[in-house]
Amino acid sequence: MKVAMRAEREQIQIPSGHSFRVLRWARSLREVECVLGPQQVERVVGEGTHWHFHAEMELTLFTAGKGTRFVGDHIGSFAPGDLVLLGASLPHYWHTRGSSSGISVQWHFPLGHAFWAFPETAPLLELFGQAGRGLRLSGETATQVAAWLQEMTQATGMAQLALLLRILSRLSQAAAEERRPLSVRTFSLAAESHYQQAIAKAVRHLVAHYREEVRLEAVLALTHLSRPTFARQFKKLSGRTFSEFVNRLRLQAACRELLETDRSVLEIALSCGFTQVSFFNRLFRRLMKCSPTQYRSQRG
Repeated sequence: MKVAMRAEREQIQIPSGHSFRVLRWARSLREVECVLGPQQVERVVGEGTHWHFHAEMELTLFTAGKGTRFVGDHIGSFAPGDLVLLGASLPHYWHTRGSSSGISVQWHFPLGHAFWAFPETAPLLELFGQAGRGLRLSGETATQVAAWLQEMTQATGMAQLALLLRILSRLSQAAAEERRPLSVRTFSLAAESHYQQAIAKAVRHLVAHYREEVRLEAVLALTHLSRPTFARQFKKLSGRTFSEFVNRLRLQAACRELLETDRSVLEIALSCGFTQVSFFNRLFRRLMKCSPTQYRSQRG
């Protein structure tokens, strides 16, 4: 299956008369509505189906759907109820399996913005800084915020703004165990460059073909980069080396199949692109802190 990917810097247009935008989708991340009021929407082309970034911060809730979440150097699975806060210019991408639905809020309040003129907003500086690694929200925090996001799609004007402030306040007060960082390091990509476009092509290719034999030479031909330049830029922009990225993709696919099928560990390892089950088992233990069989039994 091929995954669509274009230039990865998204230019977000905040609607006139609004300081942020509320998005929702009911089937696909490409078919998105910008909610201007209870009975007023504007269709926009969603960009969440490919590896991209934007200057705006983003809070995204999946109400349906499952797949693989990419945030900075993080690669992990997501399911309904997944709630993630993204910092400005943090690369991200949701590879969904089948249809999905959800709600997203995007805003851009850099230092110097009128938002910070209110002294009550000062505690949010720490939250916004932590969001540079991406934060996955859980527990009571996620439950409350999900409900307020649903309310935002039925509100307008001051009511929407009040809900956004309530959400940000709740996120800033969340306990550490309900606000987990996703990426190992902070990302803040600058304006689009030739290298970013090239690495985006590489990421698209890897996501589409990780179950097959992945040859670096083929990816180099696709990106038109030399081996040293590709290695340097791939690590800089994705947070992982080429082999680490491929192995993470394969491992996440294997984790899903361990939980969703009754296939043997050998079958799963081979179908996810691993050619040696011994390497798969060693990698699984190192990254997941348990064996594939234990992972299946603990989460089954």
